[in-house]
Amino acid sequence: MDTDSDPRPVAAITGAAQGIGERIAQVLADEGYRLALFDRQQIPDSDSVLAITGDVTRESDVADFAAAIGERFGRIDVLVNNAGIACISPAEETPASLFRQVVDVNLTGPFLLSQALGRQMLAAGSGSIVNIASVAGLFGVADRSAYNASKHGLIGLTRTLAAEWGGRGVRVNAVCPGWVKTPMDDASQGEGAYGDADITDHVPMGRFATPDDVAQAVAFLADRRRSAFVNGVTLSVDGGWAADGSWQSLRLGARER
Repeated sequence: MDTDSDPRPVAAITGAAQGIGERIAQVLADEGYRLALFDRQQIPDSDSVLAITGDVTRESDVADFAAAIGERFGRIDVLVNNAGIACISPAEETPASLFRQVVDVNLTGPFLLSQALGRQMLAAGSGSIVNIASVAGLFGVADRSAYNASKHGLIGLTRTLAAEWGGRGVRVNAVCPGWVKTPMDDASQGEGAYGDADITDHVPMGRFATPDDVAQAVAFLADRRRSAFVNGVTLSVDGGWAADGSWQSLRLGARER
């Protein structure tokens, strides 16, 4: 297939095999993007979907992914750094090796992808990078020192790249989801870390986020027609979680008036 003259934009998405990443891929495909998907799990390939199996923490895998995008599509317009892992553990009991692993996947990985594909975007003078951070990157949540640190760092990386690259045509933003119903959440609940009411009682809108809620926010930030002057923002998709400083009885009482 000759793609050199194909005008459709290309979006790269990490962690695209399931959950939020899978839904982001579906939404961007519906909006006309060709896709380059990167995951440790195998994903089917097709004419408009380049699927590469690899690890975001390995420089060689990231370099191979960037090269494959250039060879297949000859361009890159959007990068969505979605791949991530959770870690629920008291700080005093978290092994340093586990802490490093979480930071490697959730922060070093996005840096490597942004660097590799950002070079191509900078050469073209255009592009959008969307990092999937978390409300846990905006404040502290107990028993999540590694995860919180990685997401705080990802927001810092987002703002720094936005400052460095915005003037050269590459916008960098972050989406900060609240708790989302995904396989990762199911695993955490299965370990007894929390229940549905712990989340829904805290969120003013009274529900979990969905993968589609996050994907629609990504689609907005990816599209330079809709978000041309949006750069360096952290867009909370959390039903008001980060905005609500109420105590619990006040929060729940506000729903019943």
